[in-house]
Amino acid sequence: MPGLRQRRALLAGLAAAGLWPGAAQPAFDRRRHGLVVMLRHAATEPGVGDPPGYTLGDCASQRNLSAAGRAQARRLAAALATQGLQPTQVKSSRWCRCLDTARLVMADGGAGSGDGVEPWPALDSFFDAAEREPAQTAALREALAALPAGQVALWVTHMVNIAALVGEGVAMGEAVVLRGERQADGGVRVLRLGRVLTAAAAP
Repeated sequence: MPGLRQRRALLAGLAAAGLWPGAAQPAFDRRRHGLVVMLRHAATEPGVGDPPGYTLGDCASQRNLSAAGRAQARRLAAALATQGLQPTQVKSSRWCRCLDTARLVMADGGAGSGDGVEPWPALDSFFDAAEREPAQTAALREALAALPAGQVALWVTHMVNIAALVGEGVAMGEAVVLRGERQADGGVRVLRLGRVLTAAAAP
């Protein structure tokens, strides 16, 4: 077991990295660049993927948000606001757990019922259709690079999509803050600027 000094050093390191509840989170500067808050949907009922035979048009056939997840989504509006990340546009996977997360975030953020959420197939899960990943990830890269300075886009999606774009996974209800940088060869470099946590997503 590590001693008290080592444990304090570990906690300090987690806080500095923004990986511990109560850590001082940076205020992200959107004046020079457009920013994307790429959010994994909030906590769901137990399960992996979706039940066999699910359809996008039938929420009852999918794995959906739990009561804790709905509460978590409502807290995300405040978590974003404290870092100056109030969304100017909101896009979501067409899966119900993502749409519900986006609508709850926007409703609690003072944006009415959250009806401004735009379903976007590029954010759809490819958990059971890996062949869709390259085209979807390429579309996300292009959109990231094209976002004008001053804009904050909230993209609500799935772990596989975030891992493909950023190279790391996140917990349910956790977000990464990104910006895109166009390269000389025309490609897009994805810059990870930090994370946004909620209490339910903390260790």
